[in-house]
Amino acid sequence: MSWLRSLIRASSTASPSSTTKSRISDPFSYSLLSCFTTEAARPVQPPPAFSGLRPTKPGEKPRVVVLGTGWAGCRLMKGLDTKMYDVVCVSPRNHMVFTPLLASTCVGTLEFRSVAEPIGRIQPAISKEPGSYFFLSNCIGLDTDKHLVECETVTDGADNLEPWKFEIAYDKLVIALGAQPTTFGIRGVEEHAVFLREVYHAQEIRRKLLLNLMLSDVPGVSEEEKSRLLHCVVVGGGPTGVEFSGELSDFIQRDVHQRYAHVKDYINVTLIEANEILSSFDDRLRKYATKQLTKSGVRLVRGIVKDVKDKMIVLNDGTEVPYGLLVWSTGVGPSSFVNSLQLPKAPGGRIGVDEWLRVPSVQDVFSIGDCSGFLESTGKPVLPALAQVAEREGKYLANLLNKIGETGGGHANSAKEYVYKEPFVYKHLGSMATVGRYKALVDLRQSKDAKGLSLAGFASWFIWRSAYLTRVISWRNRFYVAINWLTTMVFGRDISRI
Repeated sequence: MSWLRSLIRASSTASPSSTTKSRISDPFSYSLLSCFTTEAARPVQPPPAFSGLRPTKPGEKPRVVVLGTGWAGCRLMKGLDTKMYDVVCVSPRNHMVFTPLLASTCVGTLEFRSVAEPIGRIQPAISKEPGSYFFLSNCIGLDTDKHLVECETVTDGADNLEPWKFEIAYDKLVIALGAQPTTFGIRGVEEHAVFLREVYHAQEIRRKLLLNLMLSDVPGVSEEEKSRLLHCVVVGGGPTGVEFSGELSDFIQRDVHQRYAHVKDYINVTLIEANEILSSFDDRLRKYATKQLTKSGVRLVRGIVKDVKDKMIVLNDGTEVPYGLLVWSTGVGPSSFVNSLQLPKAPGGRIGVDEWLRVPSVQDVFSIGDCSGFLESTGKPVLPALAQVAEREGKYLANLLNKIGETGGGHANSAKEYVYKEPFVYKHLGSMATVGRYKALVDLRQSKDAKGLSLAGFASWFIWRSAYLTRVISWRNRFYVAINWLTTMVFGRDISRI
């Protein structure tokens, strides 16, 4: 037992500092590694005073901080010259969603991974370059005087790590936070309705739809309860609402009638719109869409939702509409964070920008996508919240920042003498929407009052699919989409509830 006595003596004579536990107050601190050191009595270094990314120094690449991973932010990051800039992206999601095809994932026409593209594939420098990063975080504060962005990490709930805050110093800041669904202050919408903006929204719709189909087949369920469970209500007659209604009716006709024969007569789809569906489309196309949806079994109701309850909605005329699945698609508006920013605002509460997508009155801040709009002083109308608008704004701003960097204006407060030349000009390329049953609408007019080509029917459906297949971001996802379409056509939709 001599080894035990030696161990006791060594422990009693050890320095008090060797038993002191280190406090790790900074999540980015390397002092965490001291827990695994084999050297006794190593002094613990205090955490750094600055938690986050420090301002860039002369001789270093300037840093562009991008808030958001939507159409605008991703197109910007894709076009930035990473030999000239370090790119730091902050977003609560690490992928971009190809929103035009999101409705197809709700009923199994496409798989979810087919419409999601990882940020690391869009801009590889984020995964490879030492000064470029992606942070899974929310932006919670902005100090334009100090060129600082305050962020808070995203966690999966209370059982995981608590979120912590950090700061990022920027040379150029691009706010591309997108927008959030509008509820118009109607009570119960956020609690009971499902939106259709993100992949997890589509997943929730798919799970709930398939759950209701299976529950309605259980013995003992009343006729009235079956009708309620299998009543799908869509609020909003824009392109998203119409496309989802068309996909859902197609799913019912081709798949539910074959695989859920016991309850096929109970399932119904209702589309509620305050005015006319697809109001931005040509009159002839609107009539065609109305006819096709009605033919597919979609019930069109003109009305305004007054209240949303657990199992029914109430319209302004007092009509009560029971539902098993409620999808809310009534447009978008600025988020609460955008509203809280002390920046110039455009009509509708968006962040106000000038002709070059700069935010006036502050240096080195730009804003693109659904969260921004032209100021009234520019004389330009606020552009619609469309993917093609956001994508082209991102492309324009990437080229502009590359030109600023080439002239040596990439660092903070160094582009004051830069002469801005060509402003951003948007030219509408047209609108498309599918209404199910291999039918779609293609409206190539540049504005609602302009003249132009408009098509409807199978040819439009072929154009719709071809156009979106070419617009899918990567060849990887194009392959996924093409294979999904082919397997759905041959074998039907996947109705597994996973």
